[in-house]
Amino acid sequence: MKVFLSGSIRGGRQMLPTYQFICRSLGDKGHEVLSWHVADSEVEGKESLLTETQIYERDMSFLQDSECMIAEVSMPSIGVGYEVCSAIKKGIPIMCVHMPDSNVSAMLLGNTYADISVREYGDNSELEITLNGFLSSFKSKN
Repeated sequence: MKVFLSGSIRGGRQMLPTYQFICRSLGDKGHEVLSWHVADSEVEGKESLLTETQIYERDMSFLQDSECMIAEVSMPSIGVGYEVCSAIKKGIPIMCVHMPDSNVSAMLLGNTYADISVREYGDNSELEITLNGFLSSFKSKN
Protein backbone atom coordinates (compact mmCIF):
# COMPACT_ATOMS: atom_id res chain seq x y z
CA MET A 1 0.00 0.00 0.00
CA LYS A 2 1.04 3.58 -0.56
CA VAL A 3 1.09 5.24 2.85
CA PHE A 4 1.36 8.92 3.74
CA LEU A 5 3.21 9.28 7.04
CA SER A 6 2.53 12.52 8.84
CA GLY A 7 4.70 13.68 11.72
CA SER A 8 6.03 16.89 13.15
CA ILE A 9 9.01 18.51 11.45
CA ARG A 10 9.06 22.20 12.39
CA GLY A 11 6.94 21.64 15.50
CA GLY A 12 9.66 19.48 17.08
CA ARG A 13 11.61 16.36 16.18
CA GLN A 14 11.34 14.51 19.52
CA MET A 15 9.38 11.68 17.87
CA LEU A 16 11.96 11.06 15.11
CA PRO A 17 12.88 7.55 16.38
CA THR A 18 9.17 6.63 16.22
CA TYR A 19 8.83 7.99 12.68
CA GLN A 20 11.88 5.94 11.70
CA PHE A 21 10.41 2.83 13.34
CA ILE A 22 7.12 3.31 11.47
CA CYS A 23 8.92 3.68 8.12
CA ARG A 24 11.06 0.58 8.73
CA SER A 25 8.11 -1.48 9.94
CA LEU A 26 5.93 -0.53 6.98
CA GLY A 27 8.76 -1.05 4.50
CA ASP A 28 9.54 -4.47 5.95
CA LYS A 29 5.93 -5.46 5.22
CA GLY A 30 6.10 -4.26 1.63
CA HIS A 31 4.29 -0.95 2.04
CA GLU A 32 5.59 2.21 0.38
CA VAL A 33 5.89 5.29 2.58
CA LEU A 34 5.63 8.15 0.12
CA SER A 35 6.47 10.83 2.69
CA TRP A 36 9.59 9.02 3.94
CA HIS A 37 11.30 12.38 4.46
CA VAL A 38 9.40 12.71 7.77
CA ALA A 39 11.70 9.98 9.15
CA ASP A 40 14.89 11.51 7.70
CA SER A 41 17.14 12.91 10.44
CA GLU A 42 18.42 15.49 7.94
CA VAL A 43 15.01 16.66 6.70
CA GLU A 44 15.29 20.17 8.10
CA GLY A 45 18.53 20.85 6.28
CA LYS A 46 17.24 19.32 3.06
CA GLU A 47 14.00 21.27 3.22
CA SER A 48 15.92 24.50 3.76
CA LEU A 49 16.95 24.13 0.10
CA LEU A 50 13.29 24.10 -0.99
CA THR A 51 10.77 26.92 -1.11
CA GLU A 52 7.68 26.76 1.06
CA THR A 53 5.65 26.23 -2.12
CA GLN A 54 7.83 23.30 -3.18
CA ILE A 55 7.38 21.64 0.23
CA TYR A 56 3.61 22.15 0.09
CA GLU A 57 3.29 20.85 -3.46
CA ARG A 58 5.48 17.81 -2.73
CA ASP A 59 3.49 16.85 0.34
CA MET A 60 0.09 17.40 -1.29
CA SER A 61 1.23 15.31 -4.27
CA PHE A 62 2.29 12.50 -1.92
CA LEU A 63 -1.06 12.73 -0.15
CA GLN A 64 -2.95 12.61 -3.45
CA ASP A 65 -1.09 9.42 -4.42
CA SER A 66 -1.58 7.75 -1.01
CA GLU A 67 -4.11 5.06 -0.20
CA CYS A 68 -4.12 5.86 3.52
CA MET A 69 -2.50 8.07 6.14
CA ILE A 70 -0.72 7.27 9.36
CA ALA A 71 -0.28 10.35 11.54
CA GLU A 72 1.86 10.28 14.67
CA VAL A 73 0.17 13.00 16.74
CA SER A 74 2.05 12.90 20.06
CA MET A 75 3.83 16.15 19.13
CA PRO A 76 1.38 18.97 18.34
CA SER A 77 1.97 20.26 14.81
CA ILE A 78 0.02 22.65 12.63
CA GLY A 79 1.37 20.88 9.53
CA VAL A 80 0.17 17.46 10.73
CA GLY A 81 -3.26 18.93 11.47
CA TYR A 82 -3.39 20.44 8.00
CA GLU A 83 -2.41 17.13 6.42
CA VAL A 84 -5.06 15.25 8.42
CA CYS A 85 -7.72 17.72 7.29
CA SER A 86 -6.52 17.37 3.70
CA ALA A 87 -6.73 13.57 3.96
CA ILE A 88 -10.29 13.83 5.29
CA LYS A 89 -11.22 16.11 2.39
CA LYS A 90 -9.74 13.58 -0.06
CA GLY A 91 -11.55 10.65 1.62
CA ILE A 92 -8.35 8.88 2.65
CA PRO A 93 -8.55 6.53 5.68
CA ILE A 94 -6.48 7.84 8.60
CA MET A 95 -4.90 6.21 11.65
CA CYS A 96 -3.68 8.71 14.24
CA VAL A 97 -1.38 7.24 16.88
CA HIS A 98 0.03 8.79 20.03
CA MET A 99 1.95 8.04 23.19
CA PRO A 100 0.16 8.01 26.57
CA ASP A 101 -0.18 11.40 28.24
CA SER A 102 0.13 13.25 24.91
CA ASN A 103 -1.97 16.37 24.64
CA VAL A 104 -3.95 15.20 21.60
CA SER A 105 -6.33 17.73 20.09
CA ALA A 106 -10.07 17.34 20.67
CA MET A 107 -10.37 17.99 16.93
CA LEU A 108 -8.89 14.50 16.46
CA LEU A 109 -10.25 12.74 19.54
CA GLY A 110 -13.80 13.96 18.91
CA ASN A 111 -13.75 13.71 15.12
CA THR A 112 -16.77 11.92 13.70
CA TYR A 113 -15.31 11.27 10.22
CA ALA A 114 -15.98 7.57 9.62
CA ASP A 115 -12.46 6.77 8.33
CA ILE A 116 -10.38 8.26 11.14
CA SER A 117 -9.16 6.33 14.17
CA VAL A 118 -7.09 7.59 17.07
CA ARG A 119 -5.16 5.02 19.10
CA GLU A 120 -2.72 5.20 21.98
CA TYR A 121 0.37 2.99 22.08
CA GLY A 122 2.87 2.42 24.86
CA ASP A 123 5.79 0.96 22.92
CA ASN A 124 6.88 -0.01 19.43
CA SER A 125 5.34 -3.46 19.76
CA GLU A 126 1.89 -2.00 20.48
CA LEU A 127 2.39 0.57 17.73
CA GLU A 128 3.22 -2.14 15.19
CA ILE A 129 0.14 -4.16 16.16
CA THR A 130 -2.06 -1.08 15.78
CA LEU A 131 -0.62 -0.19 12.39
CA ASN A 132 -0.83 -3.77 11.11
CA GLY A 133 -4.48 -3.95 12.18
CA PHE A 134 -5.28 -0.68 10.45
CA LEU A 135 -3.58 -1.66 7.19
CA SER A 136 -5.08 -5.15 7.23
CA SER A 137 -8.62 -3.91 7.77
CA PHE A 138 -8.25 -1.28 5.08
CA LYS A 139 -7.01 -3.79 2.53
CA SER A 140 -9.91 -6.14 3.33
CA LYS A 141 -12.41 -3.37 2.47
CA ASN A 142 -11.20 -3.28 -1.15
